[in-house]
Amino acid sequence: MIRSEIRKDYIQDKYVIIAPRRGKRPHDVAKPIAPVISVEAQKKCVFCPKGVFKNLIKDSTGPLKKWDILVLENPFSAVTLDNPKAYGVQEVIIEMPEHAKELEDLSIEHISKLLEMYARRTTIISKNKKIEYILIFKNNGGRAGASLQHSHSQIFATNFLPPHLFDKSQKIQEYKIIHGTCVYCDVIKKERKTSRLIWEDKNVIAFAPYASMHNYEAWILPKRHIDNITCLNKDERKSWARILKKILKKIGQLGLPYNYYFHQVIHDENQHLYMKIIPRGSVWAGVEIGSGIIINSIPPEDAAKFYKE
Repeated sequence: MIRSEIRKDYIQDKYVIIAPRRGKRPHDVAKPIAPVISVEAQKKCVFCPKGVFKNLIKDSTGPLKKWDILVLENPFSAVTLDNPKAYGVQEVIIEMPEHAKELEDLSIEHISKLLEMYARRTTIISKNKKIEYILIFKNNGGRAGASLQHSHSQIFATNFLPPHLFDKSQKIQEYKIIHGTCVYCDVIKKERKTSRLIWEDKNVIAFAPYASMHNYEAWILPKRHIDNITCLNKDERKSWARILKKILKKIGQLGLPYNYYFHQVIHDENQHLYMKIIPRGSVWAGVEIGSGIIINSIPPEDAAKFYKE
């Protein structure tokens, strides 16, 4: 019988109970199903080329009349530059003109271009000296928070650092003072030797983290110590795109919605850039919400094995 195990995050005081037997409990909750994409929905889509509001356009890859990737100002932004009480920037990145495609359907070259656009928008937004934090994220599927089916991601930037990230930055700095190294550089050296490794090449590495908070959680990191996405070179972006495409295809086999995101703390060279990919298969109930202790029924070792199959 496989027994449960309590695991701690690499750097923060966050705890997870890896409990494989929990996944064998009886369930009568409906599983997510693939959305039906109707012709009528495509006609009304505000992210399709004919439906885009031209006054919201901020950037593009390719000419505006035949764009590959399009950046829009978010008309429903929670933060804006003209509101001192909720100051910030929120943008939408339409990842492709086609309505019915998913990100994993795109070529490695196109996904590399998307990463390059993330970097370009990060550079532009970070020129505003009031901005302290930039989050790049994607919601795929209604359960993951997506309100529109057309594949897109977003950038959310604020003039303050979320408290849990401030705590993390402090702990990363403390680790560096004590050990003389970056905690995530050390994590890379360790994880590439474990059964949690998903994939690696000379540029990037992907693994299921030791204290995974979510079923099938995966991380992608550059092997080089860089603190934000603007520092990725062309080869690193291509490697990143290759493994991201593979992981998202595998999540598609599970039929699950997902989120992915990058945290970027402005002016913190100690941070190590990484992407978290979170399939939304697990449901946080009373224990998780009440105690803050997460129970994960899929061991990261099993998740890594699934991604490698």
